[in-house]
Amino acid sequence: MNGSVRPLERGDLPACRRLQRYLPEPSPRLLDPPVVADGHVSVAAGDPVGYVLAVGRAERHVAELVVAPTHRREGRGRALVERALDGSEAATVAVAPDNDAARGLYESLGFECRERRENYFASGAALLLSR
Repeated sequence: MNGSVRPLERGDLPACRRLQRYLPEPSPRLLDPPVVADGHVSVAAGDPVGYVLAVGRAERHVAELVVAPTHRREGRGRALVERALDGSEAATVAVAPDNDAARGLYESLGFECRERRENYFASGAALLLSR
C-alpha cells in the first residue's frame, strides 16, 4: 500500500465529509465535532483518501469505513480496520448482504456472520459480523 494510516484530525473533516458520499447510508453526525476519538485516515500525497470510525472500548464497533474508489484494492481498508481494532478483544460490524467486497474484507480479518437483521438499514437488511 502506498500511503499511511494516522489518527483523524479536525483538519481532515472536510475530506472525510467528501468521502462519505461514497457510502450508501452515511451518518454525517459521526463527523460532527467532537470528532470520534478513534477515527483514522488513510493518506495519499498528504490527503485523506479513506477513513474508519470505530466506537466502544472493550468491544469495538466499526461504524463507518470508506475508501475513495480510485484508491480501492490497495490494502487501505484492511489497514484502517486493523488500526481501528488494534488491541480490542472483540469487534462488530454491520454490512449489507450484497456487499461482497466488505464481507470479504471483514471475513479475512476473522469476522464471522452471527445474524441477519431485516430493516437494519434504511435500504434493508444487514449481516451482523463479529470476531
